[in-house]
Amino acid sequence: MATILHLDSSPRGERSKSRQLAKEFITEWQALNPEYAIIYRDLRKTPIPHVTEEWVAADYTPKDTKTPEMIDVLRLSDELVDEFLAADKCVFSVPMYNFSTPSSFKAYIDHIVRVGRTFAVINGKFKGLVEGKKILFITARGGEYGAGSPFEGWDAQEPALRFTFQFIGVTDIEFIHANGLDLGEEFRQRGLNEARTKIQDLVINW
Repeated sequence: MATILHLDSSPRGERSKSRQLAKEFITEWQALNPEYAIIYRDLRKTPIPHVTEEWVAADYTPKDTKTPEMIDVLRLSDELVDEFLAADKCVFSVPMYNFSTPSSFKAYIDHIVRVGRTFAVINGKFKGLVEGKKILFITARGGEYGAGSPFEGWDAQEPALRFTFQFIGVTDIEFIHANGLDLGEEFRQRGLNEARTKIQDLVINW
């Protein structure tokens, strides 16, 4: 059965706009594509620990020489990688924090960008191992970051996410941004409406 991995990373629970928009997308997508199973992960309810020195040592130790302790250290990471690789499509809701992503989602990234699992080093070159996967990022931002805005060029979130997942081999990456949510009611409604319009278009064409 085809699957979508739906992951929410905002710590704000039901007040989160990125969560709300992702839920709207998933609900409408599933209505049109009932053959897809939804795998859900909530980083607020099940936070992922940041990697440690022991984790890094275990990750870079060849598989056939890993100790039982190293295997145990990587157990959660292996679960996350397996879950990610098994999904045909991924919908990640990620708010913008300080021009980038919350540390909860960065911790998730650090656990799934794994040598030998999602990328390899071959003849001195990096090669992504993830093929045929689609990823949609739905973000919520307090400010405006487009051309002509006061913070034009300050968006470190989209480039970092795009480059990271391209590094492991994903080429089909979409973004839906809800901008201006902290700039007053007019800007907030405009940002949400623009995001919802893009959701309607992508639900049909994704």
